[in-house]
Amino acid sequence: MSSITITEEKLKNLFKETLKEVLTLEFMKLRADLSPFVSEKEQKEIEKRYGKPTRKVSKSVKFKI
Repeated sequence: MSSITITEEKLKNLFKETLKEVLTLEFMKLRADLSPFVSEKEQKEIEKRYGKPTRKVSKSVKFKI
Protein backbone atom coordinates (compact mmCIF):
# COMPACT_ATOMS: atom_id res chain seq x y z
CA MET A 1 0.00 0.00 0.00
CA SER A 2 1.44 3.37 -1.00
CA SER A 3 0.95 6.61 0.86
CA ILE A 4 0.96 10.22 -0.22
CA THR A 5 2.72 12.87 1.81
CA ILE A 6 1.30 16.37 1.65
CA THR A 7 2.09 19.40 3.74
CA GLU A 8 -0.52 20.90 6.00
CA GLU A 9 -0.44 24.15 4.01
CA LYS A 10 -1.02 22.37 0.69
CA LEU A 11 -3.87 20.40 2.20
CA LYS A 12 -5.41 23.57 3.60
CA ASN A 13 -5.16 25.32 0.21
CA LEU A 14 -6.64 22.31 -1.57
CA PHE A 15 -9.54 22.27 0.88
CA LYS A 16 -10.14 26.03 0.44
CA GLU A 17 -10.17 25.77 -3.37
CA THR A 18 -12.49 22.77 -3.31
CA LEU A 19 -14.85 24.46 -0.87
CA LYS A 20 -14.84 27.62 -3.00
CA GLU A 21 -15.79 25.63 -6.12
CA VAL A 22 -18.57 23.73 -4.35
CA LEU A 23 -20.04 26.87 -2.79
CA THR A 24 -19.96 28.69 -6.13
CA LEU A 25 -21.85 25.87 -7.84
CA GLU A 26 -24.39 25.55 -5.04
CA PHE A 27 -25.06 29.30 -4.98
CA MET A 28 -25.57 29.25 -8.75
CA LYS A 29 -28.12 26.46 -8.35
CA LEU A 30 -29.83 28.34 -5.54
CA ARG A 31 -30.04 31.53 -7.60
CA ALA A 32 -31.52 29.58 -10.51
CA ASP A 33 -34.10 27.96 -8.22
CA LEU A 34 -35.08 31.28 -6.67
CA SER A 35 -35.37 33.18 -9.95
CA PRO A 36 -39.00 33.98 -10.71
CA PHE A 37 -40.69 32.37 -13.70
CA VAL A 38 -41.32 34.76 -16.57
CA SER A 39 -43.86 33.86 -19.23
CA GLU A 40 -43.13 34.46 -22.92
CA LYS A 41 -45.59 37.36 -22.94
CA GLU A 42 -43.86 39.01 -19.98
CA GLN A 43 -40.44 38.43 -21.54
CA LYS A 44 -41.50 40.08 -24.81
CA GLU A 45 -42.86 43.05 -22.86
CA ILE A 46 -39.57 43.36 -20.94
CA GLU A 47 -37.55 43.16 -24.17
CA LYS A 48 -39.78 45.76 -25.79
CA ARG A 49 -39.31 48.14 -22.88
CA TYR A 50 -35.61 47.55 -22.08
CA GLY A 51 -34.19 45.82 -25.17
CA LYS A 52 -32.89 42.30 -25.51
CA PRO A 53 -30.51 41.07 -22.83
CA THR A 54 -26.86 40.82 -23.82
CA ARG A 55 -25.00 37.56 -23.60
CA LYS A 56 -22.15 39.28 -21.80
CA VAL A 57 -21.65 37.54 -18.49
CA SER A 58 -20.04 39.16 -15.52
CA LYS A 59 -19.32 37.29 -12.38
CA SER A 60 -17.77 38.36 -9.14
CA VAL A 61 -17.33 36.06 -6.20
CA LYS A 62 -15.63 37.00 -2.93
CA PHE A 63 -15.00 34.63 -0.07
CA LYS A 64 -13.35 35.34 3.21
CA ILE A 65 -12.19 32.14 4.80
